[in-house]
Amino acid sequence: MRLSHRIPTTPWRAASTWAVRPRMIAPLFTGLALFGVGEGLLVLSRLGATPWTVFAQGVAKHAGISLGWATALISVVVLAAWWPLRERPGFGTVANLVVIALVLDLTATMIPSPSTMVARSVFVVGAVLAIGMGSALYLTTGLGPGPRDGLMTSLHRRLGISVVYIRVTLELSVLAIGWFMGGTVGVGTAIFAGAIGFAIGACLQALEWILARATS
Repeated sequence: MRLSHRIPTTPWRAASTWAVRPRMIAPLFTGLALFGVGEGLLVLSRLGATPWTVFAQGVAKHAGISLGWATALISVVVLAAWWPLRERPGFGTVANLVVIALVLDLTATMIPSPSTMVARSVFVVGAVLAIGMGSALYLTTGLGPGPRDGLMTSLHRRLGISVVYIRVTLELSVLAIGWFMGGTVGVGTAIFAGAIGFAIGACLQALEWILARATS
């Protein structure tokens, strides 16, 4: 499948990041829920965390704080980096912080952790696909991305570089820094870091194809 290298315009795209309309609710919350499920599946696979979590582990180790506080600190720093890039938070940014964390916890609590390597590998692949489709859905609402996705979309807009390449570069960069700082890396982490940008590009392309077919 071809990859989409931009955020497409959709019928449910908001005029501004706080202009919430009923048609945007389903894509936004479905996308965020899929993102949370993907995060949960990766945790359950026990084959490594996401690159940003590896980074948070490294920060927590050196700063002497908990993983939760390290994650919050990184989010604040990333949000601050939005300012010179002219990215602004919106309703989707707030929903991102709440829904993904809630669904992640529910997924990790309600779904049994697989015992075989085959099943664990399926969970990793499922995590990449779920986060790819979840990102494609909620980013196209135009209601504001989460802290990390906002960095991706603002760099895409300012530099004119594909979202695929920017996402891969960001994931690999924070992974390398986190690993150097002592974060725990597994094979699932490497697979996620290398594949997530392409998964998002493929899902955006699939979404464009579906919309084109629906309106033709």
